[in-house]
Amino acid sequence: MEQSVIESMLESILFTSGEPMEGERLCQAMDITPAELEGAAERLQDRYRYEQRGIRLIRLENAWQLVSAPEFAQVIRRAMETRKPPQLSPALLEVLSIIAYFQPTTRGYIEQVRGVSSNHSVNTLVERGLIEECGKMAVPGRPALFRTTKLFLKTFGLSSLEELPPLPENGTKEPEPPGKAEEGTP
Repeated sequence: MEQSVIESMLESILFTSGEPMEGERLCQAMDITPAELEGAAERLQDRYRYEQRGIRLIRLENAWQLVSAPEFAQVIRRAMETRKPPQLSPALLEVLSIIAYFQPTTRGYIEQVRGVSSNHSVNTLVERGLIEECGKMAVPGRPALFRTTKLFLKTFGLSSLEELPPLPENGTKEPEPPGKAEEGTP
């Protein structure tokens, strides 16, 4: 097999993978010898450096991976920081706040606090991974209980729920939050 074809296959596989890939697996997939893999990898490494490309091919023990060029780390960091996360509507933020402060909680409790149906908002927050079902209440109808996820904490830059700001004291009494989940329910 031609050297340029082996290099192109290696580059394609590693780009698609995004993760380190064992040399043995690469050899099997491309039907080449370890020596041919080594030669192709070294040529790609040299080419990326010589052409001052934005990627590098690195070896991690007996695996290979495509990575960004370290000299562009600052630019990459700035570009990644400027990406805007999907916007949350006021309704989604309201439902998310109720769940964050009163978790685990039910749709019924959320609707009692808000005064409007919250099915769509709860479903959207579950789809986005910001909340999850965490059990069922031990009452007739067994309503689902919801809580925030690790993605919620990450999205809002929190390490724990204790970092949430305190609720304001405004003199109104909130409805009693739902009870705890039954033992052993998902």
